[in-house]
Amino acid sequence: MLKQSLSQKMLQKLSPQQIQLMKLLQVPTATLEQRIKEELEANPALEESEDYSEVFDLEESRFGANESPQESGDGQEEQNFEFDDYLNQYLDDDPSNYKLKGEGYANEDEKSVPISFETSYHENLERQLGMLNLSEREGVIALQIIGSIDEDGYLRRDPASITDDLLFAQNFEVSKSEVEAMIKKIQRFEPAGICARDLQECLLLQIRDKIEKDPSDHNKTIALVIISEYFEEFSKKHYDKIKKQLSLSDSELKDAIEVIIKLNPKPAGAINSSSVNQYIIPDFIVMNRDGELELTLNSKNAPDLRINDQYLDMLKGYRETVSGRKATKPEKEAVLFIKQKIDSAKWFIDAIKQRQDTLYRTMYSIMQYQREYFLTGDERRIKPMILKDLAEVTGLDISTVSRVANSKFVQTEFGTKRLKDFFSESMQTQDGSEVSTLEVKNILNDVISREDKSKPLSDEKLMEILSERGYNIARRTIAKYREQLNIPVARLRKQL
Repeated sequence: MLKQSLSQKMLQKLSPQQIQLMKLLQVPTATLEQRIKEELEANPALEESEDYSEVFDLEESRFGANESPQESGDGQEEQNFEFDDYLNQYLDDDPSNYKLKGEGYANEDEKSVPISFETSYHENLERQLGMLNLSEREGVIALQIIGSIDEDGYLRRDPASITDDLLFAQNFEVSKSEVEAMIKKIQRFEPAGICARDLQECLLLQIRDKIEKDPSDHNKTIALVIISEYFEEFSKKHYDKIKKQLSLSDSELKDAIEVIIKLNPKPAGAINSSSVNQYIIPDFIVMNRDGELELTLNSKNAPDLRINDQYLDMLKGYRETVSGRKATKPEKEAVLFIKQKIDSAKWFIDAIKQRQDTLYRTMYSIMQYQREYFLTGDERRIKPMILKDLAEVTGLDISTVSRVANSKFVQTEFGTKRLKDFFSESMQTQDGSEVSTLEVKNILNDVISREDKSKPLSDEKLMEILSERGYNIARRTIAKYREQLNIPVARLRKQL
């Protein structure tokens, strides 16, 4: 039996322009040129310009960005009036500059020092993805998963979070089972172990890959059993228990452990270590001019854009053709097509301009916040700073600041740094002063690097050492920082 009911639902939908801007914010300067080239190839109304004075400025017409002439009037006379008015507004205004660059950009003669970095393992995974016969839907899911894999090669986000990301960021609804199925496919990519959710799964993926290639190796089979069934005992080095449970000889256990030790706990490193060095272009340049910090956007690889003159000429031709008479349906359709291409080009130019403005505002706030570092180069001067701090200063959304900070670099007199390196939480020392957790992690890393490896320091001992230096930190906090630095517990750092 059918029933009628009323319900209210709140949905947040982003316009195509907002989605386009969000995607552009995430693109680093090093790959922006390629993104612009793609748009130039897709839209013939958009072209590069070598002369600012030639750039045509489009004013808003009577029609909205997504509204066609047919939709904006009810009667034929009103349609004809709006058709003529539409042409006149696009053509009669004086051309004016529609610049992408302004005073906030680096001079063409300004030298930027690129730094060497290795091909992104994300790009490597995307190339392998292209070898699969996937539907458009599967491709969207796969790209979201690959984008969620961290720098060590692990997928730290659960399927439910990935489905939420796709829904809110792209208005794309998928099920957890679809995400799980795609994770399994990506886990078959090279290098083995990629896209694992934890260390145990990472090692299992690598062991199974080795067994597939060489099923006769008995040592690998034993290693698989140890990792799958006795991982906790292996992690704690309870070798006697493993040997007893599996009835192994000393030599069999030693050979199996030798196989496990040779596995890579950070599979993404296998891609980076074998890839060809490239050079990245910093997104920002900060210079010290006699104590005054100067910020410029590095946009050498971003061409100046304009609206193609041929499309303007076509509009002029249609205006002359329909002068003194009603426009035919094919003529209106042709003008509508031209309008859509011009609007699309204008939206892209606007999005690039807004991207540059957002990048500049965010980096300027970081520069002011971390002024002492940019003047001295002393990392101990980096102040505690979180996304919320910059969002409040710039008036931008936290998610926008996050997109700007991700995969961006700034060139300073003291080297080129990732923007992410300037973000940290705060803590108080014994004398009441506030320091960045970056400083504490650096000290912790230094202490552990100097320890006696035959008697590695426990978290309790590390807590005492930092306390002596004026940092009152709980043992569980020491453990958290140690894990963030990818440093194992003391018993796993022990060397014979």
